[in-house]
Amino acid sequence: MNGKAFYLGGKWKHSETVRTVNNPFDGRVAGEVCQASPADITAAITAAHEAFAYTRRLSSMEKHRILTAIAAGVEARKEEFARMITLETGKPIRLSRVEADRTVFTFSIAAEESRHIEGTVLPLDLNAQSVGRFGLVKRFALGPVGAITPFNYPLNLVAHKVAPAIAAGNPVVLKPSSNSPLVSLLLAEVIDKTDLPKGAFSVIPCRADESSQLVSDERIKALSFTGSPAVGWPLKSAAGKKRVVLELGGNAGVIVEPGVDLKSAAQKIVMAGFSGAGQSCISVQRVFLHESIWEHARKEILDATAALVVGDPFDEKTLVGPMITEQAAIKIEGWIREAVNAGARLACGGTRRGALMAPTILENVQPDMKVSCMEAFAPLITLERYSEFAEAVRRVNASSFGLQAGLFTNDLGHALHAFEDLEVGGVVLNDVPTYRIDHMPYGGVKDSGFGREGIRYAIEEMMELKLLVVSPA
Repeated sequence: MNGKAFYLGGKWKHSETVRTVNNPFDGRVAGEVCQASPADITAAITAAHEAFAYTRRLSSMEKHRILTAIAAGVEARKEEFARMITLETGKPIRLSRVEADRTVFTFSIAAEESRHIEGTVLPLDLNAQSVGRFGLVKRFALGPVGAITPFNYPLNLVAHKVAPAIAAGNPVVLKPSSNSPLVSLLLAEVIDKTDLPKGAFSVIPCRADESSQLVSDERIKALSFTGSPAVGWPLKSAAGKKRVVLELGGNAGVIVEPGVDLKSAAQKIVMAGFSGAGQSCISVQRVFLHESIWEHARKEILDATAALVVGDPFDEKTLVGPMITEQAAIKIEGWIREAVNAGARLACGGTRRGALMAPTILENVQPDMKVSCMEAFAPLITLERYSEFAEAVRRVNASSFGLQAGLFTNDLGHALHAFEDLEVGGVVLNDVPTYRIDHMPYGGVKDSGFGREGIRYAIEEMMELKLLVVSPA
């Protein structure tokens, strides 16, 4: 029987239905993956439900040992993971290695956090009727977690759901992206060798429209989804009583003020806008340059863009590889053409070869153009001038998204203004909004999401507070 088996409740299983995964750069076959049926998904949920009786009782020591073993397993196979990421998604190999390193860090941080899930002692003797009473507040595992992950970080975004779930004592049923399931199955091989109770982890490759049980089955107690708003918000509506965490992307803005190192800022903006073909929810998309530095900053950005290596993702020098599919590249090519026809100026790029989209910079963009108001998820940035700082903040906020924003400035007052008034989940000072380290709270407002990731914060999302009131005898 052809196709790599999927991982169901601690066992490897083949099926008659097989999906071929192709590299988006040259079309070569990355692998063939057996597809889970609705009955398999039910079985995975049942296994998770049964395993919860064991995972909820795991000691801090046991969870720490399991997570440390996973981190060590990924570390030992980092190059294999990195090459599979590139083979499946077309992500440049140098970036895939960074993702593998980050995944080791993510599981290591979760191992440490598993030893520090603390409660509180709450004084209750605040009136005469409660004298002698106090409360103990403790966090308890919530139950099986349904995790749905995208293609763009097929290893580390999986880790951001699996690692905190294990640290909290919850089983996980994972539905990876159909474009990048092989990396998740490599991770299952690593997890299978640890002491995690069998049944506590499953990887169920299937089409998105076949995974509705993760949303509808009442035995799944939490749903963690990373993907598009068009999919995420309906999932939340359908989830009923489940705990839901959504990370849904954005069209990240960055403001550049006078007095900063423009060469450094430009290099960071270009790296953050174009690396990995811009396929990141915090990829730089909208750049606001003060009018007094417009010409200088614009030249630095264009020069840095011209120096990028675009093409074969297995070339060690490549920073911009293909988009995930040719259809995705065709769509953004249409957005660019539409913007230019409506008056935007093409400063560079705009051309496409298959799934490979040239790094593109647009100017004179209007707020209602798709390239500005929607998430491009492509190697595309727009350059806009501003005159007053408050105006720039308003223009960043003039978006349905609000994940992260960047600000290059030497003005402390403006930095505090941005922190108070930017409608985002995170403000990154003197760097791009694409900055993320895996233990920080991460998530957005408005259409960008609901809840927070980042190991400690995700653990809290996956646990329930319970109070014990202690009364005098």
